[in-house]
Amino acid sequence: MMNRLYSFSAWIAAHITLLVVAVALLSLFVPASFCWIDTSVITPMLGLVMFGMGLTLKPSDFTPVLMHPKEIVAGEIAQFVVMPSIAWLLCKILNLPTDLAIGVILVGCCPGGTASNVICYLAKGDIALSVAMTGISTLLAPVVTPALVMLLAGKSVDVDIFGMFMSIVQVVILPIVLGFAVNHFFSKTTERIVPLLPMVSTFSIAAIIGIIVAHNAQNILSCSLIVAVVVILHNILGLALGYAAGRLLGIDNKRRTAIAIEVGMQNSGLATSLAATHFAMFPMATVPGAIFSVWHNFSGSIAAQIFRKMNDGEQK
Repeated sequence: MMNRLYSFSAWIAAHITLLVVAVALLSLFVPASFCWIDTSVITPMLGLVMFGMGLTLKPSDFTPVLMHPKEIVAGEIAQFVVMPSIAWLLCKILNLPTDLAIGVILVGCCPGGTASNVICYLAKGDIALSVAMTGISTLLAPVVTPALVMLLAGKSVDVDIFGMFMSIVQVVILPIVLGFAVNHFFSKTTERIVPLLPMVSTFSIAAIIGIIVAHNAQNILSCSLIVAVVVILHNILGLALGYAAGRLLGIDNKRRTAIAIEVGMQNSGLATSLAATHFAMFPMATVPGAIFSVWHNFSGSIAAQIFRKMNDGEQK
């Protein structure tokens, strides 16, 4: 029975793109399918995903920090310089209204998403490096994300830096630390649970997207084209520039793959949660994060195939 559940969990994780796109389309054109779920559940569901990430972490996962400091530093600089800068430039070039610009900038300033580790695995990239970069960017996020949002959007709106700091600590850091502690002290139990986490995380991410899209369906349909253009450019440029940064530094292909995916795939669920919590006066601010959540899983799957062929070719 458990082996079947483990297999089903792996199958669900491998088909995350299909599930996410299906849920997004359903919630967009039939909002009633998810509108009955209140948006207040998004924060605890995101915390559940972060708790699951914590359950998979061990002290040895952070060994790459010591073994490959150049790659880590390159990845984190790209994460918190390239993505926020691209977001700000796109907002200026396309002259986005304030509420949409806030959403785009929030996505750009957030840490790497947990889905990046799955995509890196599918791309045959350096998984240990990917996990380490996600962990470090997440730990930096409570300070760096609010500061960047203040820097890039503070002239347009009031930014509650301390409030955002506390939100990220509560939604991201505490669940991860709790999961890490549970894994450390109850490792035998978590060994049986961990294979089911991809399924739990995938369903949680899909549900979060469904709720966000359903509650913003009208707004998304009214501005879908311009936001879609921004989101697609933001994501593709992040993947490309992350890979280019690794290449310029002479980093091997598997680690370049990890850096590219980590930079291009943001924690858009966190961006949406922060938009809903701290920028409620700008309801459209949640839209970019919702669209990014759908798109980056789709583009990530395609990128994984491209990077996988490149890595396979390098090994021959």
